Amino acid sequence: MSRRRLQAAVALTGAASMLAACAAGAEGQTELVFFQFKPEAVQYFEELADRFEQENPDIRIVVDNVPDPETALRTRLVKEDVPDVMTLNANATFGELASGGIFKDFSGEPVLDDVSDDYVQVIEDLGASEPGAVNGVPFAANASGVLYNVELFEQHGVEVPTTWPELVEAAETFEAAGVTPFYAMLLDAWTAQSPMAPLIVQTTPEDFWERRFAGETSFSEAWPEGVEKLATLYDYTQPDPLAFGYQEGTRAFAQGESAMLLLGSYAVPQVRSFEPDFTVGSFALPGTDDPADTVLVSGVDVVIAAAADGPHEEEAQRFIDFLMQPDVVQEYTQQQVAIPALEGLANDDPALEGVQSYIEEGRIVGFFDHQFIPAIPLAPLLQQYLIDRDAEAFLGGLDDNWDRVAARRTWGLGAVQE
Repeated sequence: MSRRRLQAAVALTGAASMLAACAAGAEGQTELVFFQFKPEAVQYFEELADRFEQENPDIRIVVDNVPDPETALRTRLVKEDVPDVMTLNANATFGELASGGIFKDFSGEPVLDDVSDDYVQVIEDLGASEPGAVNGVPFAANASGVLYNVELFEQHGVEVPTTWPELVEAAETFEAAGVTPFYAMLLDAWTAQSPMAPLIVQTTPEDFWERRFAGETSFSEAWPEGVEKLATLYDYTQPDPLAFGYQEGTRAFAQGESAMLLLGSYAVPQVRSFEPDFTVGSFALPGTDDPADTVLVSGVDVVIAAAADGPHEEEAQRFIDFLMQPDVVQEYTQQQVAIPALEGLANDDPALEGVQSYIEEGRIVGFFDHQFIPAIPLAPLLQQYLIDRDAEAFLGGLDDNWDRVAARRTWGLGAVQE
């Protein structure tokens, strides 16, 4: 591993023990370590590995599912033990590792030919090993907006909101009828980032992140409108939102205790696990008075990466090509209520019907919080803001933390480690 890659790995390492080395495959077989981060998809990917081995008897796939994937991966990297193939969430950690040269560059490779350009751009914006590099293959995406109880909307005569005033009006209608408009889950601080994402996107200039990385603007300057509107949404939640987390919130929503949930498509399987017949709808969260301004926040929930200069590059690519087959991608997205990253595929799940037009028209943007590495405590700062409503302290805290780590930045908007 180069000094640059080693430095990136050391910077990300956590206090976790080294994973045991995998046993070698049978004689004549090449063994590939497949690092898989989705706990809800363990069985699916293990079955895929079995199918691949049957078609490729010269390769053995060791599926590595771990409870804390980011910590486990950082530990492996610092030991120069990069897995051959990985599924990862396309977030700031992915971007920093990509910028550090950990992952293979797929730019110009046939495996990207049928992948949506919009989702390839999301990957590039997170970070790259060099200018123009694409250090991951988008597999599946999600849609972050609002989930709603279709039956409650019909019962109370509420139309799906298309503007910010209509969204507030809908909340007021439900509150007046004795129905909790939004079920908040602030015990799990990350849940507040979901509604914040579309509000920030729609209330800040398009070049905000470019200018923020360049030090030409600040959160305090550009984000007041978005965070004020976020606080407005949390005015319409159940009492004591800090006492409830994701598990309680999704269960309560499934049982009809709120009209809406400020989460994305990734929460639908969880909701249905409580009430399989529950009718879930979705819509893009409108943040302005003009429906034309509304965009869908859609991130790459699963990106496939491979070790740069890995020892089994040909075999790893063969496995990646297998994973990116249309039937494989389609089956996964149907199971997980996700959005296929391949052109020509769609998910007809009713829970995605309300956001499908945004996907088809390319009116999507990546998650804003994926620009924040773990060293910037976005979630706890946001949680505190929604408790004390001190916007000045929240935005100032973001600026202070951002500026503190900016000098050693290796992530974001295609950033390249120098």
